Amino acid sequence: MESNEALEKVLDSYRGYYNVTTEGIEPPFCAEAEFHSHNEQYLLVKAARIADIDDNEYVFFALENHLTSEKLVELCDAAWKRGLSRVNPVEGHRCSDVILFLLADSVDEDVFNTAKKIKRYKSYLLSFRGWSHFRLLVRDCSSGRLACNRMGSDLKKVAAKL
Repeated sequence: MESNEALEKVLDSYRGYYNVTTEGIEPPFCAEAEFHSHNEQYLLVKAARIADIDDNEYVFFALENHLTSEKLVELCDAAWKRGLSRVNPVEGHRCSDVILFLLADSVDEDVFNTAKKIKRYKSYLLSFRGWSHFRLLVRDCSSGRLACNRMGSDLKKVAAKL
């Protein structure tokens, strides 16, 4: 399966719950998806509010013909920077995760080891205003092999449908 076909399948799986955008996306990404969740907790009446909880996810999709470790790190840095620029850590913000979904026609062998070691984390006001994690999944479309960082292991379920 080619990376373009795999991208369409992944985007279709995200369209049910995320706002997916494929037009007007700045390079190096070919598509983006956003998910926002707001939850309120209150006691007996809504005026006695206990908590407001906001969760966000910013997903970036990239297609590469041949993926190297240097390109992987460059794409991770770009996704992390772009994702953090959208975070608004106000009171009630719990988490805003940044996700990079990379699909490549061919992948260098060292990319699989590099992907496992990539870690990004940021807390806001000592975690009183939330945090951000970076999740990564790399898929070699020619062989079907997957690589992810520790936080991105749950993304394997999405990639397994390909």
